[in-house]
Amino acid sequence: MYEYDVFISYRRGGGDAPDWVRNHFHPRLQRILDDNVDYDVKIFLEDGVPVGGKWPQVVRDALQRARILIPVCSPKYFRDEWCLAEWHTMAKREEIVAGSGSAKPGRLIYPVIFSDSENFPGYAHERRMHSFRDWNKPHPQYQNTPEYLDFDRELALMVEDLVEVIEQAPPWSPEWPVETPPPPGPPRPSKLPRF
Repeated sequence: MYEYDVFISYRRGGGDAPDWVRNHFHPRLQRILDDNVDYDVKIFLEDGVPVGGKWPQVVRDALQRARILIPVCSPKYFRDEWCLAEWHTMAKREEIVAGSGSAKPGRLIYPVIFSDSENFPGYAHERRMHSFRDWNKPHPQYQNTPEYLDFDRELALMVEDLVEVIEQAPPWSPEWPVETPPPPGPPRPSKLPRF
């Protein structure tokens, strides 16, 4: 049973992508997508994990119960262990669905470009991506600029395609694998001298 229509995957640390996702991409995607379907759209964003929640398990469960993945791609996205686990989880699901013959194989990864696609790995270049490089401003005041209207129009065009992608997702299976990065090793020793 699906719980989420979309799982937004993005590199959480450093750079402008997290602020762009939170300030612009996620809220507008939620509203525009919700206006274009006859059901209540549910989007998973890791910010929704409650304080005290078991973050890795919540993310893992949400990924298994999401219809599709939208990775927000930048060069560092493809160096982040969690982002790679999320991407490869959905790629594996695509392979399982294609190999089973029981459902029509389809796209379960809908990548968007946040910045510099030249340095993406080969498997990412094999997929057609929707570019938002021209509208990747992270600051809240960006919404008050004329350029933001262009961002909004571009997102509305993306949603037209995205509705079809979500609708063609295969029936949910509890057997779908979910990749997670290995747990971190022991903490590094402190560089500060002990007294």
